[in-house]
Formats: sequence, structure tokens, C-alpha cells
Amino acid sequence: MNAVMDQLAERFSGVRSLTEVLAGPLSAEDQAAQSMPDASPTKWHQAHTTWFFETFILGPNLPGYEPFHPAFGYLFNSYYEAVGARHPRPIRGLLTRPSLEEVRGYRAHVDASMQRLLGGHIDESTSLLIELGLHHEQQHQELLLMDIKHLFSCNPLRPAYRPRRDEAASRFRPISWKEFQGGVVEIGHQGVGFAFDNESPRHHAYLEPYALADRPVTCGEWLEFIADGGYARAEFWLSEGWNTVAAERWQAPLYWSMGDDGWEIFTLAGPRQVDPNEPVCHVSLFEADAFARWAGARLPSETEWESAAAGVPAVGQLLDLDSLHPRSVNDPDSAGLFGDVWEWTSSAYQPYPGFATAPGAVGEYNGKFMVNQYVLRGGCCVTPADHVRATYRNFFPAASRWAFSGVRLAKDL
Repeated sequence: MNAVMDQLAERFSGVRSLTEVLAGPLSAEDQAAQSMPDASPTKWHQAHTTWFFETFILGPNLPGYEPFHPAFGYLFNSYYEAVGARHPRPIRGLLTRPSLEEVRGYRAHVDASMQRLLGGHIDESTSLLIELGLHHEQQHQELLLMDIKHLFSCNPLRPAYRPRRDEAASRFRPISWKEFQGGVVEIGHQGVGFAFDNESPRHHAYLEPYALADRPVTCGEWLEFIADGGYARAEFWLSEGWNTVAAERWQAPLYWSMGDDGWEIFTLAGPRQVDPNEPVCHVSLFEADAFARWAGARLPSETEWESAAAGVPAVGQLLDLDSLHPRSVNDPDSAGLFGDVWEWTSSAYQPYPGFATAPGAVGEYNGKFMVNQYVLRGGCCVTPADHVRATYRNFFPAASRWAFSGVRLAKDL
């Protein structure tokens, strides 16, 4: 379990309606008013990852196992219909009980039972479920930090999760383009090592020649988009995106606000001035697509992205470097495809040819979400380092901004 799961006390986060704001750049208070029902409390993440092992592994496989609490199956089920009813997601923040101490007791109970199970014979199907549970927990380590950031951003005191670290001077590096000839390519999991079911089966696809930017779009380039009326010019936006801009009064990425000295950004180290040479972060698919149109480019497809990443080491600014924030594009290691920000693609999240959901409740893990979502690739600064790979498919709805999501441009040749 990542240490961050034990670093915070109980989190209380009610659901607030969107506050009516005056026209003009959003203040920090205005952004804080836009609290998000998708976020979950810290202790809920800890309990849910524990529940996964209890429900899918211990209950069916450890004779005589006694659940820790009869209500926890209801409280900490996320979305598994086959398992039963569950507490509504938007009001998880109202769960003042169980206490954090009791959740830690739940974890200790399940850990001890897992030790007993691991001390005996484990068949292949159980072993695969345990591996899935470990990778599921890594997903929640990332989600936990995203939710902590959202929670702290809603606090008028603008607290820091931890102090800001010293950073080297940031300098601008212009985009250059890497060209790919396309043709018939293979994408998808090759069958060696762990992968989620949505990464398979491996299959052929055809690509026209294309070029991919050698780095993500920066905050400085996004400032140019804002200054050119990017959020006020309908010609750049998909229809639903334009309606969302109007309804939500978007005028900048999430966690940006106008301060006395210009645009500020809220980070896990608290608020600070926007660094123009950092990758822009916390933008939606709608914003990414609009920026690409404004820039005379487009978003890559997930097939283009994965084909470009084939054989590239999955290293970059990930959670192991403990920065918790994207680095400057001038960093000598920033030319890779992994880390810093998840990169939106133009690809709808759909099953690969030949995909089939697994039988039972674990079949709900990915397959049932293959509608009204878009794929992101590459990992980000809060992704566990051994969790990401070229075939990894993250996905969010087109309006989502709370993930560490950014933009890498593509163009036709």
C-alpha cells in the first residue's frame, strides 16, 4: 500500500452545486466551488482496495474466512453490479464512519488473511486475480493523489499536500516533429507480463504516414491559446465541448486561477505562478481537441501513439521520482512518451477486434465502460513507475479534467 494512503486523516467532502460566477477569469474561490462528485475520500480508496482482495480472492478461496464487517461490502463496492448494491459515489465524502483507524484495522485483517492464503497452494486463476488486485491497487495510488489534489483545491486556505521542492530554472524548447511512415502495424498486449483485458487481443491496424510532436504542449503555448480567444471562439470546438465551455464557464485549465500577478496554478505543493515551460495539465479532451485545431494540428490516434511508443522504454517523470508535478519540457529526459501528463488521443475507448469480457464480476473491470469515453496514453507524474507500458489504455469522459491529462500534437504527412 502506497504510503500516501496512511498520511491523511479522514476526509470530509460534501457535494456542492456550481456557484454562479461573474464573467471574467475564474478566481481560486470560483474554482473551489466546482467540487467534483467523482472524487472519493482517502480512506475510501484504502478500504476499497482492501475490499477487492476480500471479495474476489479471500471469500472464494480461503476456507473459513470471515468478512471484517458485514456492511463493508456495501460501502466499498465501486461499480460491480454482480457483487451487489453499493453506496452512491457522489456522497462517499459524507462517510464520517468507519473511522480511519477502523479502515486500517480492516486492511490489517485482510493482509493477515492474505498471508495465510499465500502460505498454501494457489491455483493459476487465483494467482491471476491476486496480480490483478495488485495492479488495481496501483491504479488507486494514482487516483488517490488526484483526489487529494482536488480536495485541497476546494479548501479556501489552499493547503499544500507537501512543501514545494527546489526546481531548476525553466527554459523554452520549441516543438520538433518525428515522422512515421505508417503502413500495417501491430498494437495490443503481446502476452508477456501483466496487462489489463482491454489491452488485448493484439491485432493489426493500418496507419497513413504521420508525425508526432517530440514533447507535450506547454502552459506557455496554452497561454497563447487563451490570449487568442481560444475559449471564446466556437470554430475550434466540438459542439458538445462548446456547450460545456458555456455551461461550466471554462476559461483556462482546471486548477488555474487569475491572481494579482497573472495566472496561478494549484499544485500538490500549493498555489504558484504558471510556469510557461511545463506541460499543460488538467485539460479535457474537448480542450485538447480545440487547442490542436487552433494550432493547425490534431490529436494522435491511440494506434499512432502506441506504434510510435513500440520499443521505447517506459521511463519518464513518474511517481517513483516523487515530483508529483509535470517537469519543464527543457529537462533533458523530457523527450520521451511516458510520464509528466497522460496524453489525450482522438480514439474513442472501444474494444479491440476479438475482445471478450471475462466471466463473472471481474468481467466488469473494463469492458462495460467502453462507451462515451476517450483513450489517454503514457502515464503521468503520479503514475507508479512499474504500472505503465506502451499498450496501457487509460480512459475518461471527454469533459473530464481532474486527471493529470495533457496534450501531444500530431499531424498528417
